[in-house]
Amino acid sequence: MTSTRRPWWPSRADAFWMFAGALVFTGLNVLYHLVGDRTTGALGPGAGLVLQVVCDLSLVLLFRFPVLVTGLVTAAAFAMLASDLFAPGLLVPVQPIAMTTVPTVTPVMLAQVLRVLDRRTVLWLTAVLALIATRPWEPNWSITPFGLLSTVLPVAISFYAEARKQLLQSLRDRAERAEREQHLLAEQARAEERRRLAGEMHDVVTHRLSLMVLHAGALGVTSGDPAVRTAAEDIRREGALALDELRDLVGVLRNGTDTGPRTLRPEEPGDPARLVEESRSVGVPTELVVDGDPAAVSPTVARTAYRLVQEALTNVRKHAPGASATVALRYHQGGLDVSVASTAAARPPDPALAGTGSGAGLAGLRQRVELVGGRFDAGPAPGGGFRVGAILPAYVPTAEGTHCDPGARGR
Repeated sequence: MTSTRRPWWPSRADAFWMFAGALVFTGLNVLYHLVGDRTTGALGPGAGLVLQVVCDLSLVLLFRFPVLVTGLVTAAAFAMLASDLFAPGLLVPVQPIAMTTVPTVTPVMLAQVLRVLDRRTVLWLTAVLALIATRPWEPNWSITPFGLLSTVLPVAISFYAEARKQLLQSLRDRAERAEREQHLLAEQARAEERRRLAGEMHDVVTHRLSLMVLHAGALGVTSGDPAVRTAAEDIRREGALALDELRDLVGVLRNGTDTGPRTLRPEEPGDPARLVEESRSVGVPTELVVDGDPAAVSPTVARTAYRLVQEALTNVRKHAPGASATVALRYHQGGLDVSVASTAAARPPDPALAGTGSGAGLAGLRQRVELVGGRFDAGPAPGGGFRVGAILPAYVPTAEGTHCDPGARGR
């Protein structure tokens, strides 16, 4: 088994502060050595300085070797205590400037050690160093308070900072969980609303369309006028198509529930020429201009163009009675340019017809065009008419496009 090695420092900022702390405390101990008393034991006048500097410089290794560094500082504290009790002046000056009786770097080490050691070890380490620093067997106002400040206080601050960090993280997690739950509740509410709308559409709209189809069929059978029979058949056929599309729409509203075999295969692209013929059949003079090969674009793009022409011609019938329209489709190597332009209305629109729909037809077209990577444009045309157009790419790399479009392969 391979053991996980600790990093030298968790971050560059930690490395900077560890080196800075080590240098600051080294300089501080050198200053104490120069201006204060020195050790007078057998190890020489620099023994105390060497011990302090070794502890100071070991601070840079705390994150990589925490046990080694804490053990070194603790051993140094015991050595200083033994020197003070049994050999005064050996490792600690008889009259030291610093009021602490443990290595001067101890507060910094204890403040950081919680990040690399478990809580129980930190508490035991703090207790041992606090015992050495405060010397409860000989209480002294010049030793005990400084001993607590250099041992217990840094650890208490570290524990507080860690607890606060965990609390903030817990609050963030709770807020994120509440936000996710709120999102799920909103999704459930939308799903319920979709199911309710699907039920309403199925119960109300389907019923009315079915009656219309039945009445048109009966009219076509009973009428003796060929023109009436033809019109009745057109109404019956369009009503049946509307029922078929409504069935698919209800399935989508019901979270994609399968409503029949037709929903299991991709929708085939419609023919814009049929839309032009339908527009002409209801009295709207409509011209179709096609340039290029329709096979040059993928089915996804062809369906987008079909829906654009369908919505634009529907708007002409609703809002511009008496106007004429021109549908232009230009197929080229880069894609397809679609344009539906109408002249100005000859008379005011029928309020009942113009008031139907959601009012979001053009916004829906823009979204549909942008989804395939195209550019959409709509606005008034010179002479008082209106123009709807789009520049569509030749191929959208979808799974459907690669399976359905022979011309898409190899692009």
